[in-house]
Amino acid sequence: MKNGVNGVALGVFIFFFLAVTVMGFLAARWRRAENEHSLDEWGLGGRSFGTWITWFLLGGDLYTAYTFVAVPAAIYAAGASGFFAVPYTILVYPLIFTFLPRLWSVSHKHGYVTTSDFVRGRFGSKGLSLAVALTGILATMPYIALQLVGIQAVLDVMGVGGDSSSNWFVRDLPLLIAFGVLAAYTYSSGLRAPALIAFVKDTLIYIVITVAIIYIPIKLGGFDDIFAKAGHAFSQVNPATGKPRGALAPPEAGQWTYATLALGSALALFMYPHSITATLSSKSREVIRRNTTILPLYSLMLGLLALLGFMAIAAGVKVTNGQLAIPQLFEDMFPDWFAGVAFAAIGIGALVPAAIMSIAAANLFTRNIYKDFIKPDATPKQEAQVSKIVSLLVKVGALVFVLTMDKTVAINFQLLGGIWILQTFPALVGGLFTRWFHRWALLAGWAVGMAYGTVAAYGVASPTQKHFGGSAKQIPGIGEIGYIGLTAFVLNVAVAVVLTIVLKAVKAPEGVDETEPEDYTADAGEPGVQTELTPTATP
Repeated sequence: MKNGVNGVALGVFIFFFLAVTVMGFLAARWRRAENEHSLDEWGLGGRSFGTWITWFLLGGDLYTAYTFVAVPAAIYAAGASGFFAVPYTILVYPLIFTFLPRLWSVSHKHGYVTTSDFVRGRFGSKGLSLAVALTGILATMPYIALQLVGIQAVLDVMGVGGDSSSNWFVRDLPLLIAFGVLAAYTYSSGLRAPALIAFVKDTLIYIVITVAIIYIPIKLGGFDDIFAKAGHAFSQVNPATGKPRGALAPPEAGQWTYATLALGSALALFMYPHSITATLSSKSREVIRRNTTILPLYSLMLGLLALLGFMAIAAGVKVTNGQLAIPQLFEDMFPDWFAGVAFAAIGIGALVPAAIMSIAAANLFTRNIYKDFIKPDATPKQEAQVSKIVSLLVKVGALVFVLTMDKTVAINFQLLGGIWILQTFPALVGGLFTRWFHRWALLAGWAVGMAYGTVAAYGVASPTQKHFGGSAKQIPGIGEIGYIGLTAFVLNVAVAVVLTIVLKAVKAPEGVDETEPEDYTADAGEPGVQTELTPTATP
């Protein structure tokens, strides 16, 4: 790490940060509707985004600053096991092609803003809807925190804040400023702000990755030397574990972990509220279908991005916190001005998803807690106002989490969030294709999956942490080490199936389904499809 502040890189970073800040506030006037006081407008951008806006928004939503920093950092720390993110993003797109268009259609027809809205309407159960909403909020909070961790990593490498001062206020002031700006333009512009900024974010990331994958190997002597140096480094024994640091290819003993983590992560990705929020903002069913075919371009970028972890090893990057490895690689290898561009890509890559995540969490609270249980007669204007306030509180919570807890804890809680959010899959995706499951059985399955996943993760230790030290554990009955979230999901489904059979046998009340079969294939503008911005009433 260079001594002092990297003034040139910081100047470039500030330039781009100010540019997207202006864009964030101007976004309030972009595609402005006559009635701005509703969740459809503030929280879903008026459900008006076309193919390319949705593509950039989803890309900015899913491929975050944490992705930019953490995926190559995992490669840097342990080798090829960190590549699990690449196959899971390949697996996810055929999967979502089957159900996202159905979710868009039924949500557009009935004015659903969240997944919990759909679950309540499909199964006639506010209890199951509440469980899905709370899970979404809990899983999203540490995810937002990790975006702030990404910004902080960049600031640390540039010599701004971080550990440069013993005074906590001076140390964290840059992060506080970034948080304040993010909170302000999200409050004023809603989903339109990250949708507009995503264009800049994704363009910068593609430029940085393209340059990095060509320029850095040339400086390091080519990929042959990079892989040779990485292989040598991974063969060294880690004193903390007594085992080799990692491997260029996953060892046989880790293949179950690798495969289950990839599959479980693929199932979980579009259960996150921010993924669904970006999806429901699109203007037609066909937009969603097109996006599932072109989003894999981001997986190509992710594969190239992951190679930076090997490059950091070959370049001799030494950091105590693995999250700093890639920012440090950029500062060491690039001219200062282009390092600033790279840092801006990471910083803006944090602002876009953090904004969408806070909006998504706020929408869940507003529609499925505030309106369902506190103020059932809330007007659309009141809903929008509550959601704006809650989005601020969510960001404050994430900021407190980052400033008061160790960064490793934030990462491990995000892994726990992945285990939790996967347990909403049976209710959401199952409900999109069948009404066979009983609402009480789905709730019981969710509870079992949540309990098992949390307890199992609590029992996982790491060299630096006694509890919640990872997301893999021995699979009961198989004996192989696998992803806890997928094991919990299997238990979840098993309980839901068995209890559904029992509850149907005793003729337990199943609740009212307010949807019709044709709702799941309807497109915008078709007869009977809701086009107003006011959501339909639900029992």
